[in-house]
Amino acid sequence: MGTEKPKGLYLLGESAFARIYGEDTRRDIEAEVEIVAPLQTPESVAADPSVLADVSLIFSGWGMARVDEAFLDAAPNLEAIFYAAGTVRYFVTGAVWKRGVRLTSGYGANAEFVAPYTLAQIILSLKRVWHFANKLRSEAGYDPFAKESLPGLYTGVVGLISLGQVGLRVARLLHETLPAVRVLAYDPFLTPVLAAELNVEPVGLEELFRSCDVVSLHTPWLPETVGMITGAHVASMKEGAAFINTARGAVVNEPEMIAVLQQRPDLYALLDVTHPEPPAAGSPLYSLPNVLLTPHIAGAHNTECLLMGRTMVTELARYLAGERMEYEVTQEMLPLLA
Repeated sequence: MGTEKPKGLYLLGESAFARIYGEDTRRDIEAEVEIVAPLQTPESVAADPSVLADVSLIFSGWGMARVDEAFLDAAPNLEAIFYAAGTVRYFVTGAVWKRGVRLTSGYGANAEFVAPYTLAQIILSLKRVWHFANKLRSEAGYDPFAKESLPGLYTGVVGLISLGQVGLRVARLLHETLPAVRVLAYDPFLTPVLAAELNVEPVGLEELFRSCDVVSLHTPWLPETVGMITGAHVASMKEGAAFINTARGAVVNEPEMIAVLQQRPDLYALLDVTHPEPPAAGSPLYSLPNVLLTPHIAGAHNTECLLMGRTMVTELARYLAGERMEYEVTQEMLPLLA
C-alpha cells in the first residue's frame, strides 16, 4: 500500500458508533487510515452513494448497509470490512465474495463476554440458587438450612450444545474453574482430538438432556436449527435441572418449552434470548416462577461494546501487515455462523 494511507469510512448506526468506537479506538484507526467523510449510515449512503467511491476500508457495526452488487458498484475500491459486532448474515451477500472483499467480525470479542456470563449461570444453577431464592421468598417457615440435594460443583454434570466460539470458551472455562465437574457435549463437528483437549464427552442430544444437571445452548440460528430444542428434550431433564439459552431463541421450540415448564416447576430456564425478542406481551415467560428472563445482556452490552472496537484496531494492524486476520469470516464459514 506504500506510504499513502488507505481511505476509509465509518458506516453503521449512530448509536452503535458511539458505543463501539471510543476516542482511543478512533485515534488508533485514524493514525493508519484516512477517514474521508463524517459518519455514514445506510440511509446516507443510499442517498449519496458517491461517498463510497474512493473507500478501500469500511469500519462498521450494528446497522451496517446491505453489501450487494449496487453497493459494491458504488464502492469499486473496497477491499475489507471491519465489522465490530456479531452476526454478519444480515448484510453480507454473494457479491462480497464475488468481488473478493475481505471481512472480519467482532464475534470473537463478543464471545469473551458470553462465556464468563454463561459460566456464572452454570455455577449458580449447580448450586440451585434460583430454587432456593424462590423457596425463601415464597414459602413461609422454609428452613434455610434444610439439606436439600443439589448437584454442586464437585459431582455436577453440565451439557454444552454446540462448540463454536462461545461453546469452546465455556468448555475451557469449566475445565479451568470446575475441573471435577463432568462435561458432556453435543456437536456434530466435534472431533475426538478436540473432545480430549477440552475434557468433554461427546454424546447425542437426547442423552445430553437426560444426563445433565445444567444444559447450556450455544447453537447458531440457521434454517436447519430452528426449533431444534423441543419440549421433549426439556421434559426429559433431571429433577431440578436448569436450561440456559444465550444463543438464539428461535433454536428452541418455545411453546413446547413453556408447556413443560408449566408442568415441571422443578425445572429452571435461564433465558437471555427469546423468539420473538422480547417475548410477546402476555407471554408466560414473564410470569413463570421457574424462568429467569434477561434482555439479551450476555454478549457485549453498553461500555463492553468498546472491546469490539478495540478488536477492529488489532485486526486492522494484521491486515495492514499482510497477516491473516484472527476473526476473518470466509464464505465457507458463513453457513455455520450465527
